[in-house]
Amino acid sequence: FEMFTQVNRTVERAKGGLGIGLSVAKQLVELHGGILTAQSDGAGLGSTFTVWLPLAESIRKTQAMPSESTRLPALESKRILVVDDNEDAAETLVMLLELNGHKMRTAHNGPDALRIARDFKPDLVFLDIGLPGMNGYEVAERVRAEPDLSHTVLVALTGWGSEEDKRRSTKAGFDFHLTKPVMAASLDIIFAQLV
Repeated sequence: FEMFTQVNRTVERAKGGLGIGLSVAKQLVELHGGILTAQSDGAGLGSTFTVWLPLAESIRKTQAMPSESTRLPALESKRILVVDDNEDAAETLVMLLELNGHKMRTAHNGPDALRIARDFKPDLVFLDIGLPGMNGYEVAERVRAEPDLSHTVLVALTGWGSEEDKRRSTKAGFDFHLTKPVMAASLDIIFAQLV
């Protein structure tokens, strides 16, 4: 269940996936108070994945509700654009955000991101820096030049997290800088600040 882990990754088996699916699935199940297990009798014999979720009634009895003073205000549904040339990574983030009721769109390159942003007018854009053709910095600068998108919150997604990388993101117009892989806790911090 570790991020970016794949078994028997060889040249002939190099296609498909980043090795994040099981990790994300496990996180989602655990967010609901459940357990995800995996079992296999060996190579070529298949695998069984089991999800155990508590009944809603037992959750209410065992989990104390936070007090009004400690609960974050509910976040209204946002229009969110996810831009990443890695379609698996984009779809995983979209799936996670859709679970919270947000309206989602995706793009996999800079020109499509700009076109969709102009039509969709997102409240928030998660924007990969390493896009082909037009990188995320260029897309961010162009979004910032659009008067209709002046309210849009831009979140840089990148594998680079040094202070210099963060400064460059800020200079290009990003509001936040997330280092991949994006964890649910990082999203919570961003959404808490938006409230």
